[in-house]
Amino acid sequence: MQHTLKQLEKAQVEFEITVPTDDYRADMEAAAIRISERTAIHGFRPGKAPYDLVKQQVGEIRILEEAMQSIVEKNFFAAVKTENLETIGMPQITLQKFAPGNDLIFKAVVALFPKIKLGDLKKIKIKKQTKEVSEAQVNEVLENLKKMQGKEALKNDAAAKEDKVVVNMEMFLDKVPVEGGHAQNHAVYLAEPHYIPGLAEQLVGLKKDDTKEFALKFPEAHYQKHLAGKNIDFKIKINDVFELQYPLIDESFAKALGQESLDKLKGILKENLAKEAEQKEDQRLEIEMFDKLIEASEFGDIPEVLLNAEKNKMFHELKHALEHQGITMEKYLADLKKTEQEIHNDFAEQAAKRVKAALISREVAKEQNIGASKEDIEKEIELIKNSYKDDRNVEENLKKPEVINTIAITIGNRKVVQWLKEKVLN
Repeated sequence: MQHTLKQLEKAQVEFEITVPTDDYRADMEAAAIRISERTAIHGFRPGKAPYDLVKQQVGEIRILEEAMQSIVEKNFFAAVKTENLETIGMPQITLQKFAPGNDLIFKAVVALFPKIKLGDLKKIKIKKQTKEVSEAQVNEVLENLKKMQGKEALKNDAAAKEDKVVVNMEMFLDKVPVEGGHAQNHAVYLAEPHYIPGLAEQLVGLKKDDTKEFALKFPEAHYQKHLAGKNIDFKIKINDVFELQYPLIDESFAKALGQESLDKLKGILKENLAKEAEQKEDQRLEIEMFDKLIEASEFGDIPEVLLNAEKNKMFHELKHALEHQGITMEKYLADLKKTEQEIHNDFAEQAAKRVKAALISREVAKEQNIGASKEDIEKEIELIKNSYKDDRNVEENLKKPEVINTIAITIGNRKVVQWLKEKVLN
């Protein structure tokens, strides 16, 4: 096998690889055996027909087509190894010369991992911020728990600030009905912020079967861009008014939640809030650390394949988050008046930052020989199994090489982050 290498723009290279007939004869013979296993050849059991007879029956070009994948893969990876390159993704293959009994020539264009020069860790310092959990925070959680235990009772009186109303609602922009602005039996909790600021205040004092028309200006930063900053006319009919009845926050309340006393409940809530605050602080530190490392490091050209992969990942993360809120991607795009491609384009800056953070993590792992040991992976797999004890699909997935590889990468990244924090934390 012979090859030439050509540098291309956008962190890509092009190989032109020539494979002599002697070098791919074994691939042809293996391909002929595979064909004979699928093709009935008189007088021979599947896979036992000689090469010349297979060639006579199906044609040598068909054998070469069967052998092509193994020929290309073997010789491409041999050329990459010879050049000591780190490639990303699958190469784009173009056949230049393809005829049995002749040298086989093909071109392979592939992206490369960009070169990176890490910033000086000694010059990067971040400081951990610790905050005590306040009594007000604990009381806020208690209030939320109280609301979860609340009951609703129909009332005939006017709606008060603490009540809930169920309405039919119509919205108009310049007297034209707003798309998606018609809602039947829409619940509004008058004491809580509504996604349409000012709506709840307009409903206080209304009774069952009352109607009301009014206008509200949507915020400039409203997520529905076609409504942002616009004056919207509303037509409202009150279907029902509910009084919300809540328990007292006392010893009985704590026992109803399975705790010995109110003090015990408050202690558990404070501990949980402290853990949550610690997790948020860890996330903040990680973001600040990588932001400073990105600024201090030098990167070669980042290939589009990496950026596009990260944009796709971010898009699926957004889609999953929307589905969790009961919003379809189609509705989200319609509200924003954007296409999927425009959303991908919006991700460009953040995707580049995430790719650079991943490249830094990868470089640190290489330089410091940080990775997941066999014991690390086995321990992580056991933790996952214990979390999904009765799910056979999870157990089967944990046997797949690609899943095990993902687990190993995740563990390695965690170790890198911990190593970096130890170096840069004040």
